[in-house]
Amino acid sequence: MKLILASDFSFLLKYGYDMTGILRSEMKIGYVTTASKGSKDKTFYEKVKNSMREDNFAFEEIDIEKKSKDEMLNFFKNKNVIHVEGGNTFYLLKAIRETGFAEVLKELLSEGKVYIGTSAGAYIMCPSIEVANWSETGRDRFGLTDFSALNYVPFVLKVHYTDEEKFLVKNKMKTLKYPLRILRDGQGIIKEDNKYTLLGGEEITL
Repeated sequence: MKLILASDFSFLLKYGYDMTGILRSEMKIGYVTTASKGSKDKTFYEKVKNSMREDNFAFEEIDIEKKSKDEMLNFFKNKNVIHVEGGNTFYLLKAIRETGFAEVLKELLSEGKVYIGTSAGAYIMCPSIEVANWSETGRDRFGLTDFSALNYVPFVLKVHYTDEEKFLVKNKMKTLKYPLRILRDGQGIIKEDNKYTLLGGEEITL
């Protein structure tokens, strides 16, 4: 199983897509945009999609909300990469639970498809999305109070890290029951079987 968990899209352009092991000419990406529906600023998604088009990546968008398991499986049938984009992590996790996407994803990964998650798409692969709750203002939780997630990696992530957040993160991490790994924009973690590799610069430890 190969997972690529990134802080932002810049990591994918520099490292991530190459790390799939799939030739660009053969890559078919199923691009999950659901988290964007819970985000206040949607201009980012158009920029990402324009970059993907300019770099000749073949992708097709899907919003998993209100989709049946059969609809989702059929959509990904001819794809070899599952790319779950960022946005509002709470909105995304809520949609995953309501649609049964977790079971769909398990089946797709067992077929050898590669998972890419950026920002919210990376958070949901952790045991919990509780780090996304560290921002106390400006983000709607959409009624979500159970932050347990898909548990594909044994740690939680803090993405989009900046040095200005050092004091906040050092204090908040004391409350965690899982190890914390921190990613700046431009950084990502590749999981292949039980091996984890960080790319994009030195890992941050606090």
